[in-house]
Formats: sequence, structure tokens, C-alpha cells
Amino acid sequence: MKAPIDFFFDFSSPYSYIANEWIDALAARHGRTVRRHAILLGVTFSAAELKSPVSYPIKRDYSFRDFQRSAGFERVPYVQPQTFPIPTQNAARVFWWLKDREGEDAAAAWARAGFRAYFTRGVLLNDPVALKTLAAEAGLDADAAEHAWSDPAWKDRLKRANDEAIAAGVFGAPFFVIDGEPFWGNDRKPQIEQWLVSGPF
Repeated sequence: MKAPIDFFFDFSSPYSYIANEWIDALAARHGRTVRRHAILLGVTFSAAELKSPVSYPIKRDYSFRDFQRSAGFERVPYVQPQTFPIPTQNAARVFWWLKDREGEDAAAAWARAGFRAYFTRGVLLNDPVALKTLAAEAGLDADAAEHAWSDPAWKDRLKRANDEAIAAGVFGAPFFVIDGEPFWGNDRKPQIEQWLVSGPF
């Protein structure tokens, strides 16, 4: 059995949203599954002494243009959220709550729901009321989801996920690890596909 593709993402990352739309099909074409890891980019940036590109005026306008262009290239719907970026720790805690209790498929469905809500409808995942409504829309027990994101156990689970990501060399998102080989960025899709076909090149 081939090892899964590890996919590290932040719910506030446009490129992670785009990659989330193609990674499962790409993996399946090559007999792989995807193992998702919700993280907080702010934590990885801090560890790597980096900042988001949109925090630099000279990169900000370009980044917004590239988000839209990259989504269009992949035929993925995209509407730039008016409030961007946003804190995503509550959505990430719900992800880990689902993944550890119900498995990868449930967590992947939540990731898809969260990404699409934020990047096509502007749903603010950092707003507890909006997030609880989204949980209900996604078929979750909204009260249980709210309890999970407030529970110290799931706060600690996300902290461990961040620590594990940093230990694995993750410094941005989307970040993929395939058979020990790291790939950073939505634009690494062609290299990822070639690696899955032939291995090192």
C-alpha cells in the first residue's frame, strides 16, 4: 500500500483552498489517499521568522490578483473575502475533533465546507455565530462543534498539530509531503504529479 500524501493547510489560505479542490483526484489517479492536517499559518510563520505576502504593500495587490488567477486556472470558483486573512483556530479545532473521532473523510468534508464557505461566500470562520451556522449546514451537531472548539483538549490537539508541522519542516500552506519529499505551494501541482508517476527527478 502506497503511503498517503500529507497535506498541511490553513482555512484562511487561498492557495490551500484551491489545492484542496484538486489534491484528492490527483492522489486517486496514482493510488494514493490524502491525510490532511489543519494548522495555523501564523504559528508556522512565527517559527520560520516569516510574514504573509499580503503584509507587504508591494506584494499585496499582486497576491490578490494571483489568488483569483490561480483559482480561475484550476476552474475553481473564487470570491476574495472582504475580511482577509482571518483567524481560523476554531475551524481547525473542529477539523481535529472530527478527524480524531470520526476519521479522515469527515474531517475532509469539513475542510471542503469551510474553504468553500469562506472563499466563495465570504463566511467569516472566525465569527462564532457564522461558524456554528456553517457546522449545522455541514450536517454537524452545531452545539457539539461549538463545545469542541472551546474545549481545552481540542485546543491542545491543534497546538500539537502545529508543533508537529513545524517539526516536519512546514513553513507555509499548502504544504505537501510525499514519501518524505516536501512540496510547498499550489503551483507545485505539476511537480507533485510527476513525482507520483516516476519518483525523484
